[in-house]
Amino acid sequence: MSKIAIIGSGMSGLLAGLGLLKQGHDVTIHSALSAEDWLTKVPPTGTACRFASSLDLERELGVNHWENSTPINGIHLTFCPKMGRQLIDLMGRLDRMALAIDVRIQSYRWTHDFQERGGKVIVENVDLARLEEIAAAADLTLVAAGKSDIGSIFEVDKARTVYDKPQRKLAMFVMKNLELDRTRDGIPFQYGIKFNFFATAGEQFSIPYWHKDGFQCWNAIFEARPGGVFDKFDDCKTGEELLVRVKELFKQYIPWDYAWIRNAELADPKGWLKGAFTPCVKHPVGTLPSGRNVMALGDMANALDPIGGQGANNCYRQIRMLLKSAEANKSGTFDAEWMQATFDAYYDEIGKATNDFNNLLLEEITPAAQRILIAQYGSDGRPDNASVHQKVANAFVNNFDNPNSFTRQMLEPQASLKFMNEVSGGRAGRVDIANKLKIGKGQIRQVLGMPRSSHPLARMTP
Repeated sequence: MSKIAIIGSGMSGLLAGLGLLKQGHDVTIHSALSAEDWLTKVPPTGTACRFASSLDLERELGVNHWENSTPINGIHLTFCPKMGRQLIDLMGRLDRMALAIDVRIQSYRWTHDFQERGGKVIVENVDLARLEEIAAAADLTLVAAGKSDIGSIFEVDKARTVYDKPQRKLAMFVMKNLELDRTRDGIPFQYGIKFNFFATAGEQFSIPYWHKDGFQCWNAIFEARPGGVFDKFDDCKTGEELLVRVKELFKQYIPWDYAWIRNAELADPKGWLKGAFTPCVKHPVGTLPSGRNVMALGDMANALDPIGGQGANNCYRQIRMLLKSAEANKSGTFDAEWMQATFDAYYDEIGKATNDFNNLLLEEITPAAQRILIAQYGSDGRPDNASVHQKVANAFVNNFDNPNSFTRQMLEPQASLKFMNEVSGGRAGRVDIANKLKIGKGQIRQVLGMPRSSHPLARMTP
């Protein structure tokens, strides 16, 4: 049994703590927030949609308390190369359900789970001096939260980091008083994620969400390209002001969803955020002034833009590798070499693919991804649809759960072509030409003010 200290009682800190407790370690979590503080003092730290493989970890640790809340079965994406012009829709069905649970209720409940199983929680603000004391008394110290003085001890890994500045300006809002069941729009899964991609302005996505107060609602985000038409939230000082601006943007630029959102209200006074940060990968080993080493975990080690819904799932992937490596460490020596090897194993196994996939969505569409998007045109998300279009759409959306499964096909032209020939029986070129003609027809119909026949969900007006 080793003595392990964890800084932070968010999702990463608690799940790692619960897993290490299960292995028999003596674990203490140090957090600025008590369980009750999570419910009353803070906004949600993000949408935190968890896909199936992440939910498996919760089940293994026995903390899957929200299985039947709001099961997410698929993703509906609308791609607009120009504002107001819907070019392509994608409707993919997930192989297994996802969930988006308010992180505030999770941290509240998991803190109690952790304590009931023998873990210790100390509520305190941890600065660099206090971190020195904690690390001196522990065999391993994991840093899953911390202010700038703590975060600065983990240097950016320039070889693994693509960006040196924020790629989007973010506005997140949790909404109630709107329809949760999108089957009314003809979408064949009751609860689905909705993406609206705009090549020049940014993105907007909405996710069915289980609120901390025990009801179903929606968590949504605007991802604004700096200086673009969605970059309108800097002067918003309250959640109410932000939601007014959100509705204005929907009405002007996303009219097909405006009727859905026009009566929305904030789900709670703290249910909103705005800001920007730089996606990056850091060196996982931090060296304190004393020379002691501590290990970064979760977003502290690898911060991702929310665009691909990978943030929470990426933390779970790190935790899986951490638990695997800790279990295999019979010597109980958690030195800098062990920390680096553990993180490298995660990064090589799935971390690089996760970052590549997420960053792909921030950039101009690649030729390989363009082939995939064209090939799936005509997907409708029905469970009995065995067409080529649906197979492609399903492969795309299931990559959110496992970025190793389909990222290469969207980055590399040869991998994309090979996949299309496999699912179409060697007819990749024929599928490409046929769907380009259908897309062109749909564009002509839009210009003429007619509904598009291929995707009735894509309407110019409510």
